[in-house]
Amino acid sequence: MQNRVNADSRLIARGKWSNLSFVLGVGEDDYLISIAAGKLTDIYLRHLPTDTGQFSIRASAESWAKHWQALPPPDYHDIFAMLPKQIVKIDGMLEPLMQNLQYFKDIIAIPGDLEGDANGS
Repeated sequence: MQNRVNADSRLIARGKWSNLSFVLGVGEDDYLISIAAGKLTDIYLRHLPTDTGQFSIRASAESWAKHWQALPPPDYHDIFAMLPKQIVKIDGMLEPLMQNLQYFKDIIAIPGDLEGDANGS
């Protein structure tokens, strides 16, 4: 995920004002994703509850797998379509998410092995 986001100059330009960390929950695993000027600077598996970001977006691993399909089933194509069906949960300080919504949607839409990226592969 980190390599794919950082190789996309248009995506980086879209998120150039984003400087924060957020939590992406995939099943039982929470990943802390740090961003500086639109580039993903760090992704790691969260080990302590005190490791937190400004907001979190969580769903089951099965739900993310459906979201990441080339043609997602109904209600899985967008995080805000998933929200009213309680497929995804979003909480925290939502202002930075809403200010850069398309940027975060694009990041989340990139499937990838989060742990692999966190370990430098």
